[in-house]
Amino acid sequence: MQLELPSGNAPVLTVSQLLRSARDTLERRFPLQWIAGEVSNLRPAASGHLYFTLKDEAAQVDCVMFRGRAAHLDWELADGQRVEARALVTLYEPRGRFQLNVESMRRAGLGPLYERFLKLKERLEKEGLFDPAAKRQLPEHPKQIGVVTSLAAAALRDVLTTLRRRNASIPVVVYPAPVQGEGAAAKLAQALAAANRRAECDVLLLVRGGGSIEDLWQFNEETLARAIRASRIPVVVGVGHETDFTIADFAADERAPTPTAAAELVSPSRERLLARVAELGFQISRSISRKIGNAMQTVDGLQRRLVHPAERLRNSSQHLAHLAARLVTATRHELAQLRARLATLEARLPGLDHHAVLARGYSLTLNARGEIVRAPGAVALGERIVTRLARGEIESEVKKKSP
Repeated sequence: MQLELPSGNAPVLTVSQLLRSARDTLERRFPLQWIAGEVSNLRPAASGHLYFTLKDEAAQVDCVMFRGRAAHLDWELADGQRVEARALVTLYEPRGRFQLNVESMRRAGLGPLYERFLKLKERLEKEGLFDPAAKRQLPEHPKQIGVVTSLAAAALRDVLTTLRRRNASIPVVVYPAPVQGEGAAAKLAQALAAANRRAECDVLLLVRGGGSIEDLWQFNEETLARAIRASRIPVVVGVGHETDFTIADFAADERAPTPTAAAELVSPSRERLLARVAELGFQISRSISRKIGNAMQTVDGLQRRLVHPAERLRNSSQHLAHLAARLVTATRHELAQLRARLATLEARLPGLDHHAVLARGYSLTLNARGEIVRAPGAVALGERIVTRLARGEIESEVKKKSP
């Protein structure tokens, strides 16, 4: 809405119009860019948004980082931190307040080093140096543990204390090397190579405490990453704090969030081992008792089935007598059946004797070939035939045949 002054045609802006115009001008004039400063007055909101002030020695500016952007931070923002914020310069119109809308943020000094870190990580990853399939399995019960770090490092004390607490019976060998400063990566690689030549440990810990990206940079060197992968002994890397990631972490067979965690990862707890031994002893004892109980029951069963030789002989004799009695009975029965069948056959024999048939007035006629004549077709006219009677034979000639 525009109001005209009584004195002329010059437009009159509302506050909203003025601030909107100023905001648009600011956002066009200052696109997204990196701004360095120190965080102060940090106020995390329940909504997940972050409100804070970014300042230097001479000035300060209000900032907001909305929840969706803040969720991508992989480190914890705190007052006093020096950061670099990629932000949009704008105005918060309801309050007429100049502020920065922060899109992303990194800890100060990460710019060039972080870019270098990302490029090296991408190149080595494409090469396959971080391939999970190439990772070596950590020993479940190492006979000796090697530690590669500085003798003056606080991380060494933490690691030794943890290893002693968890299992003091496992020997530890320290391979000293600097963990910070120019050339430290090469020294660490040499220490890993020495540990492999000596081949006296089952697993190696490469550790150092926390620090800035500059302090930890030697663990981002390609030389050290390749030495880790060239090691025949599994390597666990525990560098810095949980949020610190280095190239060595990606090259390692296992990454631990801290040096102490690395020591816990490779050392089996003595208390747990003793508890496991006790549990296994109890299981073995119970298994043996069960086997003995089963064997005793088996013996009892066999004992009940055991028969005295005299009793066994008596039983066998009785059984033999029973079989003999059954055999005699069966034999008698079979003989009786055979006699009855023989008598039947004998009774049928007279009826089958042809002499008896002839004696009853029948006759038997044979042709010239001595074959029994059963039909007229068996003889020819004029053929001589013989007729047998009960007493004697009659020889005749065929004069006529009738069907």
